[in-house]
Amino acid sequence: MLPVVRLTMDLMSRKSITPLDEGCQALMADRLADSGFGIRHMPIHEVSNLWARHGTGSPLLVFAGHTDVVPTGALTDWASDPFEPEIRDGYLFGRGAADMKGSLAAMVVAAERFVSKHPSHQGSLAFLITSDEEGDAYYGTEAVVKQLTAEGEVIDWALIGEPSSSHILGDTVKVGRRGSLLGRLRIKGKQGHVAYPDLAKNPVHLAAPAILALSIEHWDNGNDGFPPTSFQISNFQSGTGATNVIPGEASVMFSFRFSTEVTADTLERRVRDILDNHQLDYVLEMELKGVPFLTEKGSLIRAVEDAVATVVGKKPVLSTAGGTSDGRFIAPTGAQVVELGPVNKTIHQVNESVAVDSLDDLAKMYEGIMENLLID
Repeated sequence: MLPVVRLTMDLMSRKSITPLDEGCQALMADRLADSGFGIRHMPIHEVSNLWARHGTGSPLLVFAGHTDVVPTGALTDWASDPFEPEIRDGYLFGRGAADMKGSLAAMVVAAERFVSKHPSHQGSLAFLITSDEEGDAYYGTEAVVKQLTAEGEVIDWALIGEPSSSHILGDTVKVGRRGSLLGRLRIKGKQGHVAYPDLAKNPVHLAAPAILALSIEHWDNGNDGFPPTSFQISNFQSGTGATNVIPGEASVMFSFRFSTEVTADTLERRVRDILDNHQLDYVLEMELKGVPFLTEKGSLIRAVEDAVATVVGKKPVLSTAGGTSDGRFIAPTGAQVVELGPVNKTIHQVNESVAVDSLDDLAKMYEGIMENLLID
């Protein structure tokens, strides 16, 4: 069994449902320490964070990722135990196979190979690993980057192992992400009996026209780097549970994925304008989860393109599609950020899987990126 496959399975067998780490980082740290990395564990509240560094100079290349995984859902829906990784028909099945323990294993194996060949490489190579990416993400990469920045660390390049590929390994890399803005809206009405609607105010009826207006609003046209901003309702709740009671309140959760054509403040102002125009009695809370970022073509993208093409014979497509990633916490420091990882077809799904052969190819790509950036 290839070393990268064995390490992937070792990591997958640990039930690290967010924000738990369950010893994944200790396993990685032991391997990296054996290769000469300085190890620093940086726990914050219940979140495990790892900073491992080889070298003291600049430039600094950071491999970033997360050991936490999303919950499995009903175990009866899985063909095999999600935390007992199993190889079937050339695929490795289990939670975290693609998102992103396969990437973590490929990073570690690539780093071991690289440092063994080039113990006195230029600059520095580091790992920034958290167990709080799939959850609230308050005490993971964001908090660690703030602390490292305060200590004077300057990240030049960050390679994140998120599953970026669409159909085959390396066909797509992410060079940016849209911003993420969450909204929590409470619309106030007046509770009453359904037989006497004149004595009540139904918040669902009041909310419906405003929600329609929000859903059909044209927020922007996007640009060369990003698609147009999107608005989606993620949750709507109201009612007392009784069939004969008009509810007194309705709660709505919604999410923007926004381009660089707008700002979070602009979006909030426009949402409030629409709600005010519908004369609603409401309370609105907005939470900015991440600003959009875009890495322009430069040394990191060229290094990634070359490494991918060397392994699979073709340069990847550069994309900003998809959700958010921890890149939103690293890019504001001025670092170039690119995401490269396995095929994302089964992430967060039942029977999550990754092609076994792709794991060693991914390690080769990561090693190639290290060589392109840290070796003359």
